[in-house]
Amino acid sequence: MSSSTTTLTITRPDDWHLHVRDEAAMRSVVPYTARQFGRAIIMPNLRPPVTTAEQAAHYRARIRAAVPEGMDFEPLMTLYLTDLTPADEIKRAKDAGVVALKLYPAGATTNSDAGVTDIRKTYRTLEAMQKEGILLLVHGEVTDPAIDVFDREAVFIDRVMAPLRRDMPELKVVFEHITTKEAAQYVAAADRYTAATLTPQHLLYNRNAIFTGGLRPHYYCLPVLKREEHRQALIQAATSGSPKFFLGTDSAPHASVMKENSVCGAGCFTALSALELYAEAFEAMGALDSFEAFASFNGADFYGLPRNSGTITLSKQEWTLPEAVAFGDAQLKPLRGGETLAWRLEA
Repeated sequence: MSSSTTTLTITRPDDWHLHVRDEAAMRSVVPYTARQFGRAIIMPNLRPPVTTAEQAAHYRARIRAAVPEGMDFEPLMTLYLTDLTPADEIKRAKDAGVVALKLYPAGATTNSDAGVTDIRKTYRTLEAMQKEGILLLVHGEVTDPAIDVFDREAVFIDRVMAPLRRDMPELKVVFEHITTKEAAQYVAAADRYTAATLTPQHLLYNRNAIFTGGLRPHYYCLPVLKREEHRQALIQAATSGSPKFFLGTDSAPHASVMKENSVCGAGCFTALSALELYAEAFEAMGALDSFEAFASFNGADFYGLPRNSGTITLSKQEWTLPEAVAFGDAQLKPLRGGETLAWRLEA
């Protein structure tokens, strides 16, 4: 990596957690990721969800067709884990190039109603994944209505992660979009089979951002932003140099009419300016020297995939993020839309 006060050049990074939706909406957003990242882990929570190797192969083909000519980008496919996912689907998934299955606790987030009701129901499938070397990606929140929404991640560690790690010790698990100091500490202390992704919004903002000057729906995501002490723990983890933490935007596009609604969709759209936002967070910590490992090395190494060749360069150049962009026939508003960013990805 070479860096100065004006430019930052790193190995081409990857996004290890991404939503792109489907059809016309997908075709609108895939180019934003393809211009920045070499690969991205594609979330399977479509309607209906992507639950078989065959469905994943067709979805991958649709995504590849949306990549602009001349851009080198590879979608990495996942399956949606359900109570009924058969163990024999895992070998077919492996042969089809699927790299992971995603655990959504039923009802935890957008399009998660088909999710897992009790992880013990999936143990035969998890054992097959452990054997085949396919990763488990977890949305780490319990859905018990008795648990406060701000505490659901910490409770998930005790109720789900601890027994899962005991029962499946060599299953590689990514604790996705962690939001709390408890999760950061848990992952840092875990063995080499556990890692975590971190989003730009959770590194840059605490929960005050949702309410500053009024209710700001474009800052609402799940897991929700937490207190400042948690943000501080996350940015410390991201910039620590630990190989357990890596980039995963969880960029989640929702049409503006769904975000600015009486019942707001959960998700922040950051694919348009992901690297610029992460660079801002790392620069604020004086940790730009740690950015390349976080963005370009740690995720590939944990997944057992080769690091990308080629580089990208960010320049210290102010620019204004568009207030809105097309999203199929609808409109999509990015996080920080209409505001000035300090870093810009060079063409």
